[in-house]
Amino acid sequence: MKIRTLLLLCLSLAALSCNRSTAKRIAFVPKGRAHVFWQSVHAGAIAAERENPGFTVVWNGPASETDFEGEIQIVDAAINQHVDAICLAPIDKKVLVAVVERAAAQGIPVIIFDSPIDTDKFVAQVATDNYAGGQLGATRMAEILNGKGKIAEVAVQPGSASTMAREQGFEEELAKKAPGIKLVDKQYGMADFGQSLKVAENMLTAAPDLSGMFASNESSTVGAARAVKDRPGVKLVGFDSSPQLIEALKSGVIDSLVVQDPFQMGYKSMVAAVAKLKGGTPERIQNITPTLVTKDNMSDPEIQKKINPDLDKYLK
Repeated sequence: MKIRTLLLLCLSLAALSCNRSTAKRIAFVPKGRAHVFWQSVHAGAIAAERENPGFTVVWNGPASETDFEGEIQIVDAAINQHVDAICLAPIDKKVLVAVVERAAAQGIPVIIFDSPIDTDKFVAQVATDNYAGGQLGATRMAEILNGKGKIAEVAVQPGSASTMAREQGFEEELAKKAPGIKLVDKQYGMADFGQSLKVAENMLTAAPDLSGMFASNESSTVGAARAVKDRPGVKLVGFDSSPQLIEALKSGVIDSLVVQDPFQMGYKSMVAAVAKLKGGTPERIQNITPTLVTKDNMSDPEIQKKINPDLDKYLK
């Protein structure tokens, strides 16, 4: 009886080992690791992983959202390790093309998330409708300034397709809806909190009669919020969400935030990769609608899901 029990135990351990070795590895490569946005994407990917036994998220991104060389190295390493699929948020829409096409040429399906890329060698793209997000910000700015005044813009960085689309949507919609509002300055915070603060302060100093400011991602909004904190006459419309930004919204430093759903972005990207590896054909372009969050609606249950995801449930 003892011998039989031992044999069954050995067979069970062998089966577990086999299952581990045959698990499909899906490399997730975000633009960075520091911002709450990417942590929320990670949580969404883990949620989908738990629903799909046999598929594993391998998470790794560069420390800085400007480090495209580091991101290329991470993707190259994933290819060399023969992962089964790659989910990538490209820092630059042109620079990352070669490595995406290399993965595709080696039969590794690539899911693009957050930000588009200048190649068609991907299986699916999961991203916020960023142009529409910029339009939402412009509509809000026109409303709170009554269609007149001077504003400035804290942009993110050249080459980042997602934030460039937001900025374009904001600028074009503002010119159409509120020609009495003049965009007098636009500077890049380079996806860095400190640099975003610096350029926001520079623009406020150069144009002390500013009525409003638009910031197009988490880091630029944090920097802009710090800059306008003691200038209650400047209305700030930002982009993205974090505990720090929500506190600034509650206190009135920020008028409103255009919020994405990064949890769903990670979830849908993982689901698309799993579908492809199972022999299916995921929807190629998957747009996620952004939401305008204000002090008045921030307590709504559906908005709370987006601005306060339970990260500990998935990442600890």
